[in-house]
Amino acid sequence: MITARDMALRAAPMTPPFAAPPIASTAPAIATPFRERLLLVILFITVFASSVGFIEPSPHDALMGVLAVAGLIAGVRFHRILVVPFALLLLWNFFGMMALFRVDDQEMTIQYTATSIYLAIAAMVFALLFAQNTMARLTVMQRAYVLTAIIFGILGCLGYFHAFPGAEVFTRDERAHGAFKDPNVFGPFQIWPILFLVNRMLTRRISISDMIAAAIIMFSLLLCFSRGAWFHFVVSALIMIALDFLTAPTAKARMRIFNLSALSVIAVAALLIFLLSFSSIGTMFTERAQLIQSYDVGSGGRFRLQELALGAVLNYPNGMGPFEFARVHGLQQHNVYLQAFLVYGWAGAMAYLLLLGSTVWIGLKTAFAPTPWQPYAITALAVFVGEIAEGFVIDTDHWRHFYLLLGIIWGLAAATQASQRQTPRFPAASA
Repeated sequence: MITARDMALRAAPMTPPFAAPPIASTAPAIATPFRERLLLVILFITVFASSVGFIEPSPHDALMGVLAVAGLIAGVRFHRILVVPFALLLLWNFFGMMALFRVDDQEMTIQYTATSIYLAIAAMVFALLFAQNTMARLTVMQRAYVLTAIIFGILGCLGYFHAFPGAEVFTRDERAHGAFKDPNVFGPFQIWPILFLVNRMLTRRISISDMIAAAIIMFSLLLCFSRGAWFHFVVSALIMIALDFLTAPTAKARMRIFNLSALSVIAVAALLIFLLSFSSIGTMFTERAQLIQSYDVGSGGRFRLQELALGAVLNYPNGMGPFEFARVHGLQQHNVYLQAFLVYGWAGAMAYLLLLGSTVWIGLKTAFAPTPWQPYAITALAVFVGEIAEGFVIDTDHWRHFYLLLGIIWGLAAATQASQRQTPRFPAASA
């Protein structure tokens, strides 16, 4: 049963995306310790840098080490529930390391395995951080993520239209990619900040700043011309709206979500029709929106490669190792689940699938718990499921924001469990 306390929690105001990180204001009655303020600053910089992916290693990779040290200084604690992702990530990467013995090109394969291990550590760092001082750290993460998505979304759009000399560095093959190397990674990266802003407008308040921010990021998502990212966005948006509707505290709140969602669909459709009237966008959209592309079919097409990959999975129960399938057949299979079997073997792939399944399950439990961080739990789960769906057409196992979402979901699960052990669970709403 939804109580007045739950309604108050859902109605609690949230800060706009452009405000400075809440360093000293997160604890009104008690000054925030310096080590926590330092952690929040490093967290903001690290998440902001996550949109820079055109160089390897990226600034985000270096900053993750600094963030981990700052977390230790701030006194993060390991929660029992985090044993699940830790064990599954450990198993997955153990079998990935075993795959190194089956490949010849040590330089690329070692780098691939090292990246997998680093990203697993990054997921655990985020989970540990968000399990404590949850709202302050989530708010800083959200502001950094929204801000970097806006800035590099604008740069991607300017690059698409060749707005200034050298702007083409933010595009590739007439597709916006911001500071990423691939438009197909840039697009999915933009989805969580869009949905967070939309979620806030659906369930709390509508602000001009949120509308402008969401429109900018969504326009950059359109201009990346990634079919997978568009599909990902639709799937994630539908899941988010469904979860918002199911967790709404009152019938009035559910009606608000339904009405605003319907109006949003109409508005987006009308805006899309208007944008497609411009030949520079309409022609590219028509070409990219086709369900089957030329590189999907034929002897070297995506579908044929996936057929060959399925056969290789059956023939190599211990996996082929990193890049071996591409070396034999010329191209990757563009399916993260086949990739898991081909690189990590059957045992490693099962650990990966269990990681996805357990994350969705714990994410659902957390999304339905009436907590101050419920909007974050809902949006993170919705985008994570969309990423799972997109994994059928692209390799997502080395996407940095995938591991951020993973860390958010498990960190909030730990925070929720810790809160539920307290009596009362959450502070009662004032009369």
